[in-house]
This record gives sequence, structure tokens and C-alpha cells, in this order.
Amino acid sequence: MTPKALFTLCDELLHEVLRFTSPTDAVVSAFFRRNRMLGMRERHALAETVYAVLRERLRLQYLAKSGTGALERRLSILAWQGTEAYLRAATTEAEQKWAATAKLLSLKSQSESLRHNLPDWLAEALKKEMGNDFWPLIESLSKSAGLDLRVNTLLVKREAAQATLAEEGILTEPTPYSPTGLRARGKPTLNLTECFKRGEVEVQDEGSQLLALLTEAKRGEMVVDFCAGAGGKTLALGAMMRNTGRLYAFDVSAHRLAALKPRLARSGLSNVYPAGISHERDERIKRLSGKIDRVLVDAPCSGLGTLRRNPDLKWRQTPEGVAELTVKQRAILDSAARLVKAGGQLVYATCSLLDAENESIAQAFSEAHPEFELLNAAEVLARQKVEDAESLCRNNYLRLWPHRHGTDGFFAAVWRRRAA
Repeated sequence: MTPKALFTLCDELLHEVLRFTSPTDAVVSAFFRRNRMLGMRERHALAETVYAVLRERLRLQYLAKSGTGALERRLSILAWQGTEAYLRAATTEAEQKWAATAKLLSLKSQSESLRHNLPDWLAEALKKEMGNDFWPLIESLSKSAGLDLRVNTLLVKREAAQATLAEEGILTEPTPYSPTGLRARGKPTLNLTECFKRGEVEVQDEGSQLLALLTEAKRGEMVVDFCAGAGGKTLALGAMMRNTGRLYAFDVSAHRLAALKPRLARSGLSNVYPAGISHERDERIKRLSGKIDRVLVDAPCSGLGTLRRNPDLKWRQTPEGVAELTVKQRAILDSAARLVKAGGQLVYATCSLLDAENESIAQAFSEAHPEFELLNAAEVLARQKVEDAESLCRNNYLRLWPHRHGTDGFFAAVWRRRAA
């Protein structure tokens, strides 16, 4: 495809994405399905350019004001992530001069929002939460996330999986905290490797791996992944249980659960029982009340801890939307707690950065449910052979930050149900 034609497609894709009517990854995937003539490098350039715009939208829109023509084209030129040769071939000499000048403009005297590239409500919430760590967090969120893998220890040891991947040209290193994680160098195409096809590794952020470890799931137990989604944590729990016992994967979305099926087939697990539920008070849940050893509640949340991967979320979420989510989170946690038997363990988790979805929910639950004892998350992780677990926790809760831990932003609280 010619550079000019590719830039035209980039303008079209940006126009769709900036409407913010759907998640960006879904918009990009649909766009690529409609334009199958695009090669791998062309797809990469378009996708990375779109995500660069989303990460620095306010700054780029400010710089784009000095140019002429369609806004999407100006943004594409400023944020282009393909080769310089492509950029020169697709643009006029005047556009090239304009872009070079615009990129030299100093923003020091302009609004602070042009530096943090967040909506005001979110910036204020994070400043209150982070204090002096606000700007280091912002810097980390402006970069794309790496690729973390979880080794399926039911099938292979971490060292063996690392060696197999290296033979297939994918270099990795052990994750610093998760004992089952590997971090890839660059962004390789994992799904073409034999290691992936055999189910020996799955894509999963290191922080997400730690959430599963907090359950301390064991052989022969009954375990529930209450908001299973596509099942990343379900698969981790099944491996912890060594494919014994009974593991229920509940979710209100049949579409998300359907995505678990091919992953289950690769994993070698036979103890997983996916089950669609209509709501958190579904009859299936009532029948299991007081019978479950471990319950993981990875609650629906704003997803603001994943801004490195999903920068569109900061523009699509609102304070009103977060307030609605907190009502749902409280209801889901209360319902899931009914499943836990005496001596059993309950984990509440989100991939949010906001106190309202995290500590506030956990504290309210503890106050309303004295039958549940809050555990020290660092002690739980240490029992699971997590290195330097204390550095991952605050006030007995797991609190992961991209700029401190190299993971997505995660929160988790762990309780044990007291004996009757």
C-alpha cells in the first residue's frame, strides 16, 4: 500500500476511535477485518499511532491547532509511529515543516493538563491518592505496557518454558514477583509459537497472576472465580489446584465465557466448570452458599489501572460511571461472600487506581461483615513464594502501581471467614 493511502486509512481509523463509542481495541480489530489487505507492519503502524494519540490527546490537540486541514490528519502526522520514510512520502513539504515546528513548542507556560493528559476529574483524584508520586505515575502511563506471560506449571516448569521460547526466538526473563511469570522482550507474536499452542504459557500481566495467588487455592478444594471473564485467573487457579477439586467460572457474559473455551482446551485442565449467571443473586450461587473454600471476586471496575494498554478508558470513563460501578462492586462482593464457608478465603480485586473502587469498598465490607477477618496480603503472598511481598502492599492490601512495580495498577483485599 502506498504511504498516502495508508495515511488516509489512519485518518479514517482515528475518526472512528475518537468518537469513543466503543473500546479502542474493538474498533481497531473491526477496522482491520474490513481492510484485510493491510500487512503486519502497516497494521502495527496504524494501531500504535492511534494509541499514541490517545495517550497524549490533549497535548497533541493543542499542537494541532497551529496546522490546517482535517484534525485527524494533523494528529496522525504528529503521532506517527511508522517509519520516517513513510511519513515523508505521505506528507507535503509544508506539512513536514509545520510538524517539525509544532513539536518544538514549549508547553511549560500552558495548562498542566497538557502534561498529564488526563481529564480534570481523574487528575484531581490521582493527585489526592498519589501525592509526590503523581508525576512518576503519569510518566509510566504514557508508555505502552510490556508483554507478561504466566507459565502453566501444570504442564511445565518456568525454566523449561523460558528455554523453549528462546528456541523459538522469543527472549524472556523471570518476572520479579510472580513465581510463575515471564516478561518478554519487545512484543513478539506469541500465538504462533508451539509453546503457546501446547498451553505451556498464557498472556497475563504479572499483577493479575498475583491476584490468583492471594486465594491460596489448593488441591481438592472447591473454588469460585466469581467474575471470570475470559478466564485468565481461572486458568491460574486451576493450575494452583493441580487440576483437582472443582473450579467454577461464573460470569454474566456468555460471550466472555466463550473466550475461555479454547484457552481451557490448551491448558490441560479438566476441573473447570464455566457457568453463565444472570446476576449476582443467581440460583446457582444460592445452591453453593457456605460450601466454597476460596472465592476470587475480580470485580467489574473502571479499568483505570490498565491505561498503558487501554488509554481510551481515561476519556470514556466519567465520575458518574465510577459511582455506578461502586454500587455494583458492593453488591457483587456481598453476594460472593455468601459462598465462602467457615475458614474459607475471599479475595476482592480490581484493576483500578481509585480509592473509591478499592480501599473504600474493602473497608465498608469489613465494617458490615465482622464474620470476615481481614488478612495481611503481604503475608499471604509470602506464603506463595512471592519475592519482596511487603513492597507490594499497603495497609494490609495489595496495591500495585505501574511506575513502582512494572505491572498494571491493581488492588486486592483478602479475608478469611471466621469459624462459626
